Amino acid sequence: MTIWNRKWSVLPVDKALNYLSLARKAGKIELGEEPVGGAARAQHARLVMVAQDASDHTWRRAKSFVAGTNQACIRLHYTKDELGAAVGRQELAIAALTDPAMALAFLKALPDPDKYTEAMENLDKRTKRIRQRRDEEKAHQRNRKLGKTRK
Repeated sequence: MTIWNRKWSVLPVDKALNYLSLARKAGKIELGEEPVGGAARAQHARLVMVAQDASDHTWRRAKSFVAGTNQACIRLHYTKDELGAAVGRQELAIAALTDPAMALAFLKALPDPDKYTEAMENLDKRTKRIRQRRDEEKAHQRNRKLGKTRK
């Protein structure tokens, strides 16, 4: 599948990059070193991503952001230009997804998801826990509406 850009040249569609674009529109992604660092320190980052051609300093900083936490840090095979184009910037070296379901879908859409099994298992647990809490809250609201109480 291909799309056309404004200059009428053909661009390949990458499912993983589409997830980054959706995350940007949903407000579930932090872009740039300072926002990513803040999200990681606040334990909101679920997946920190670094571009392939980002400097080694950026890679070390990203790993230090998530050191000692349950957050994953990966180096992508996309260039800074490709990541930037996906989120509407010139270039982007570092980003963090803050939604576990979106981060899991992104990892599954990468060309070689087997490299990220540990991160995928962690995100899968978080996603199931969030889904369970949401279902419990719906049941609670339904019970309050119907007047049911615990015995």
